[in-house]
Amino acid sequence: MEPILVLIALVTMIGLGMPIFLSLGVAGLVGLYLARGSMAFFFAPTSLFGQLNVFELIALPLFILMGSFLGATPVGSNLFQAAVRWLNWLRGSLAISSVGASAMFGAVSGVSLAGVAAVGSIAVPQMLERGYSRSLAAGSVVSAGALAMLIPPSVPLIIYGAVSSVSVADLFIGGIVPGIVLALALSVFIYIRVQFNPDEAPVSSQHFSWRERWQSLANIWHAVLLIIAVLGSIYTGFATPSEAAGVGAMGAFLIAAVVFRSLTWAKTLEILASTARISGAILLIIGCAKIFGDYLNMVRVPQMLTEILTASGLPTWAILLAVMILLVLLGMIVDAVSLIVVTTPVLLPLIETLGYDPLWFGIVMVLNLEIAVVTPPVGLNLYALRGVCPQLSVEEIIRSALPFVAVQFLVLMLFVFFPSLSLWLPGMM
Repeated sequence: MEPILVLIALVTMIGLGMPIFLSLGVAGLVGLYLARGSMAFFFAPTSLFGQLNVFELIALPLFILMGSFLGATPVGSNLFQAAVRWLNWLRGSLAISSVGASAMFGAVSGVSLAGVAAVGSIAVPQMLERGYSRSLAAGSVVSAGALAMLIPPSVPLIIYGAVSSVSVADLFIGGIVPGIVLALALSVFIYIRVQFNPDEAPVSSQHFSWRERWQSLANIWHAVLLIIAVLGSIYTGFATPSEAAGVGAMGAFLIAAVVFRSLTWAKTLEILASTARISGAILLIIGCAKIFGDYLNMVRVPQMLTEILTASGLPTWAILLAVMILLVLLGMIVDAVSLIVVTTPVLLPLIETLGYDPLWFGIVMVLNLEIAVVTPPVGLNLYALRGVCPQLSVEEIIRSALPFVAVQFLVLMLFVFFPSLSLWLPGMM
């Protein structure tokens, strides 16, 4: 009964609005006390420090800092404008361009909110001005912004790596193919949608010469160079993800300060303070979740869950489908970071017992999170788009996202039932 009481206490504290890190820490400490008495006051700080004393976690604040510096520049706008010039011959080109720009911006930021804000503030007004439906304009941007969670460098993948002890470099490599497939799936959906509903995306009257198209690339060379420097150094083994994150943060600072001259002392201090707050909050959640996870392991909750499900006689595909649906539902009410750090210690032993690779599970978990950030009530991308596009209501944005969520779920199922699709590239490196 004790684990059930501790879980009820955790849910109650979260429901009462207590900070997630405090809820996890208190529930874990209470559980450890019930299980081991006063030794809990030794176990808890050891768990917290042990989880945070991980070299790979240095990459977390550095990648957040990189994204924050780039968010202060016109990089998102330039990526969108370049995509428009190359794709304007397609019906729905502005919406498809927003997907491409979000994918590229995700490759230099790793934070989905930054992508939604940077691309959405430019793309949505242009689409509405040119007669695109409000549903297509909002849906394409809010769903594409989630690509930053999967396309490396990905902050959620760093967190999963820290919790699961899976190599962050391998996770980054594994996220490439699913990220590209999801971006293509969203683009194909937009193309097919506007073929059946031409009124949603009028044909563009603009025509760009090849010279103008090539010139547009001159405004994004620094972003491309930064991607090559950061990801190339990781994939070639020249640098660890943490070292590459340092290079990325410095490169982003130079782009913002020297190339675009968009930084002032006040803006720089604001970015540093914001990065410290966000990083501190995430690290607190990770550390306190470790306390809670250690309690669950101590009383064998993951092992019992694994034994119950494996003895149930259910086919493997049914168990996997149930796990994915559970993660989707939890993602609607729990933020991405909390979902990773709370569910990974419980579900990963089950996944490994079923014979699946922890690397694969990290990829499909982040694919789940991409759905979570565009579904209410905790879909942060919905509110981020509302913040930069006040002409859209939250209700409109939610309705517009639903068809794109269906596409995301289909892509999720593709990688759930065909694990080799996300594992073949890491296997080649």
